[in-house]
Amino acid sequence: MIDFLVYFVTVAAIWSMLGLSLNLQYGLAGLVNLGQIVFFMLGGYASTILVKFGGQPFFVGIIAGTLVAALFGALMALPTARLQQDYWAISTLAAAEIVRLIFLNTTIGGPYSGQAFGISGIPRPLRSEFADWGFSIADYNLFYMALVLVLLAVIVVFVAWLMRTPFGRALKAIREGDAVPLALGKRVSSFRIRAMAIGGGIGGFAGALFAHYNAYIGPEYFLPVETFLIWAMVIVGGAGNVIGTLVGTVVIMGISNSTRFIAPLLNIDAQVLGPLRMVVIGALVIVVVMFVPRGLLPETRTRFDR
Repeated sequence: MIDFLVYFVTVAAIWSMLGLSLNLQYGLAGLVNLGQIVFFMLGGYASTILVKFGGQPFFVGIIAGTLVAALFGALMALPTARLQQDYWAISTLAAAEIVRLIFLNTTIGGPYSGQAFGISGIPRPLRSEFADWGFSIADYNLFYMALVLVLLAVIVVFVAWLMRTPFGRALKAIREGDAVPLALGKRVSSFRIRAMAIGGGIGGFAGALFAHYNAYIGPEYFLPVETFLIWAMVIVGGAGNVIGTLVGTVVIMGISNSTRFIAPLLNIDAQVLGPLRMVVIGALVIVVVMFVPRGLLPETRTRFDR
């Protein structure tokens, strides 16, 4: 149980970063991004290629994964920055699938590496040093959990600060429509591109951390349904609220991981368990949208004295 809790906290913290990245794009700027998982994928693959095949240190891979995902976010937004939400959503979904199919059909590092085989044996930071010092795998997992939690705290502080800056207030104005920011002389397309880049960078950072924790990545980890899970975290927790996104992530990840304990009690087949998780999460999203449309912890509206 302790090993499972360590695993759950680590993975939930990594996915919380993904939720915060989408919350910045959708909750703050109103950008309907249906390809959010592409940043997670690019960060993981970029860091893996540099560290495993390029022999670079862990922190170099993390930085590279963040920058590659941020750059792709900006590139994704360039041709779509002036589109309406419907077309924006379709184009982001298509861009994510194009990248996933490229990795699905590209050999990386050898005949049985990349493509549908995925990449295994991804180095974990300081793993060999921990072994030399006499620490067990459980001790190392505790260290990685602490590292991820510290990095999550940094991102939470950064996103909360960004929301209070003039840049964040401009994004909130764009979320309500283009008329007001345009009347104030704001370049709406420029703000959308920057929001996509920053959110993409946070998503790529999370993907790099996940790749080095899981020690394996493959195209099957980055299907469009994963983007649905990220959206569920933001919707359930409360779009525009940093703490709400964290709460939504814990709820969704709890449902996704707790079914492994419920299945033996209910004698559910493993092939039924996976779809059943998505049914439960989908039903929860519907209930939240119907009865608490702003989420469990809605965004706090700023009130000014008269």
